[in-house]
Amino acid sequence: MKLTISLQITLDGVAQANGANNEEMDAGFTRGGWARGRGDAEAARYILDTWRRPDAFLLGRRTFRVFESYWGSRRDDGGFGTAISSKPKYLVSTTVSDPAWERTTVIAGDVAERVRDLEARPGGKLLVVGSVSLVQWLLVHELVDELNLVQFPVVVVGEGRRVFPERGPDFGLELLEAQEFPTGVLGLTYGVRGRPAHA
Repeated sequence: MKLTISLQITLDGVAQANGANNEEMDAGFTRGGWARGRGDAEAARYILDTWRRPDAFLLGRRTFRVFESYWGSRRDDGGFGTAISSKPKYLVSTTVSDPAWERTTVIAGDVAERVRDLEARPGGKLLVVGSVSLVQWLLVHELVDELNLVQFPVVVVGEGRRVFPERGPDFGLELLEAQEFPTGVLGLTYGVRGRPAHA
């Protein structure tokens, strides 16, 4: 399976609290909800189509908990709830052992090995949504095949969790697809191509 990361981000790379703040996950962050009012029907359809395509989801513990309580209760909505509830979900966690959300398997122990095992399965796509800490870990361990970034025309200066930290490994990207939506939201899909060559 191809491991793809799909995140909604600001122009300066913040991926935290796009829809609203969650006090447990976003304590101290005052600019949650930055994506609201900046999207449109076409961009929303693009994001939903991205959720409908994978064969399975890979999630970090905090994102899983929020999604389980929200999208899990909307499992028959014909939209995001149906898209994620109907597919297998792999939860990376050392503290959760018996998740209630159907079709969920916990990954603990050697996470890199387990993720490589999933990637070795033929065909299909393994999608990571949200889960910024997990995304950063997967990038550092060179386990990511594609990045799908839905970039909103807003800058959140001085606050928020950024996908790409100030320090860490660099990697080259190849633009595979770009779409622009009426409100200026961009859908950008990149192939991850290993370490770049610098002059």
